[in-house]
Amino acid sequence: MDGPAEMEPLLGELPLRFSRLPMFPFFDLAHYAVSVMSLKEQRGAVDVSCHSPIACWFSAMLYCFGGSILSSLMLAEPPVAFLANTTNVLLASSVWYLIFYCPHDLFYRYLSCLPIRLLISGMKEVTKTWKIMGGVMHAHSHYKNGWMVMIAVGWARGAGSGLISNFEQLVRGVWKPETNELLKMSYPVKVSLVGAVLFTMQATHYLPVAIHDLMLFYTVFLVVVKVAMMLTEFRTSPFAVFENAVGSFLFGFDPASVKAKGKAKISHNGGPSNSECTSGGEMGDGVKKRHAKKTE
Repeated sequence: MDGPAEMEPLLGELPLRFSRLPMFPFFDLAHYAVSVMSLKEQRGAVDVSCHSPIACWFSAMLYCFGGSILSSLMLAEPPVAFLANTTNVLLASSVWYLIFYCPHDLFYRYLSCLPIRLLISGMKEVTKTWKIMGGVMHAHSHYKNGWMVMIAVGWARGAGSGLISNFEQLVRGVWKPETNELLKMSYPVKVSLVGAVLFTMQATHYLPVAIHDLMLFYTVFLVVVKVAMMLTEFRTSPFAVFENAVGSFLFGFDPASVKAKGKAKISHNGGPSNSECTSGGEMGDGVKKRHAKKTE
């Protein structure tokens, strides 16, 4: 009889205890590991690590500390401030070295095992909550009523590595402007924007939820969706249905026509179009006629 009654205070304190969870060193270590693994899985990154270790290390630091760099630039603060935390930089650098240069790729192969990768990916999602919340609070200390600044800084802190991906690619000698996240946002960038909006609404008292409750609920959503996407290999954003509905209502977005155009474009680029097939057929008939005349 006393069991459920005793559990209620513990469950009530769970969000508060969770909000006090330290990120260093284990969660930060998981964040660095997943970030550097994502870099290594980029096309050409291994070649860069062999020919230019400095460029590879700089790219890894952009993956690990991109949010801090971008948010500092937005608030006119030194973008190299993250280097002052020598312990974190050395920890990230050690992870980078082991993932890229460990003999026989043993460290990368170990982290790539599905159970280990699920664990560190889930831990990385936890750090995303802390980064977004920290960015919003930091901007709130400078701009009390600047909710757009708070959203922007929180978004940059949580998805900085994705938002500056074009600059990171330039470090590796790659220029792909079509991969700009603002043109086609990936799920991590989208969910970071949603988180920045929620934490901003909470900070400006438009969302009547305690900060520790919001941190717990948002983190649970991040971890569950991330693990589910990894287990099912489901690449479509969970917000796709909502985006299509809102886009068609506000901006006249027609998903069916866009898909049809995409298929037509693929058909035109990947194979011959109808006109090309017709012209090719006419050319074939002409060749056959000339060949018949020569035979006669």
